[in-house]
Amino acid sequence: MKKTIHVQKLGVFKGHNDSIYALEPGISDTVFYTSGADGMVVAWDLNKPDEGKLVAKLTNSVYALCFVAETNELFIGHNYEGIHVIDTVSNTEIKSAQITKSAIFDIKKYKDWLLVATGDGYLIVLEASDLSVITKLKITDASIRVIAIHPNEKQLAIGSSDHLVRIIDLPSLRITHTLKGHTNSVFALHYSPDGEVLLSAGRDAHIMVWDMQAYTLLHSIAAHMYAINHIAFSASGKYFVTASMDKSIKVWDAAQFKLLKVIDKSRHAGHGTSVNKVLWTAYNHTIISVSDDRTISMWNVDVPHEII
Repeated sequence: MKKTIHVQKLGVFKGHNDSIYALEPGISDTVFYTSGADGMVVAWDLNKPDEGKLVAKLTNSVYALCFVAETNELFIGHNYEGIHVIDTVSNTEIKSAQITKSAIFDIKKYKDWLLVATGDGYLIVLEASDLSVITKLKITDASIRVIAIHPNEKQLAIGSSDHLVRIIDLPSLRITHTLKGHTNSVFALHYSPDGEVLLSAGRDAHIMVWDMQAYTLLHSIAAHMYAINHIAFSASGKYFVTASMDKSIKVWDAAQFKLLKVIDKSRHAGHGTSVNKVLWTAYNHTIISVSDDRTISMWNVDVPHEII
């Protein structure tokens, strides 16, 4: 018998003046950061939904954030201006670097490196401590949209607007495999917690499930009506969620890749426009979502430990 997943909308965070593009976990299970087209970077706490704290106000839009708990640093990808680093304890900018004149679509931390994905097709590798450039790798003539690091940290995956997913060895930074299957831009990548599969998704509205042993396609799932912008796993790894331009969030079984629940405007008073990022926190089964509608929504998703 299939057990029912219950969804309850817990609240809405408001304060941004334009589309929200980035969503990043913070120092605890209740703290997170957002940014978007208005150039504002804001810190939030799930326990204090009315008390957003402005971390930075930048000139251009911000698509990418990366919080590093060990140093309490928030790395901000300021489009066309480079990287800014905020000390989240003192709430002050401590360093910055003009590393690109292009858009910055993603930032990931790997050991002592900062990996930056740019709109002009470069993977820029920085020394995280001082933002000095270690190397700039020209991967494609299209935009690199997303970076995912394997749980064993021996490889990373990058998705780009040339429809391809590339697997790159770490730390050599050599491209080892190119995964072909998408018919449009790749916006979302996520390794399963055990690292056995890689999920990719994007403008073609399909989820591709890749075997990371053989680097072959296991499943191609027509998952949404329009582009899939983001994928996030639950803390247990048993479920994942997708966020889409079709205004919906979908909950999936991570073992069988079966759709379990749709969260949308008609069913749950969901977002009115594109859902751009989702975060499945470890706090009380709470999912956070951000949208072009300028709001941040908080959801309680009560999933059973087992579905039979």
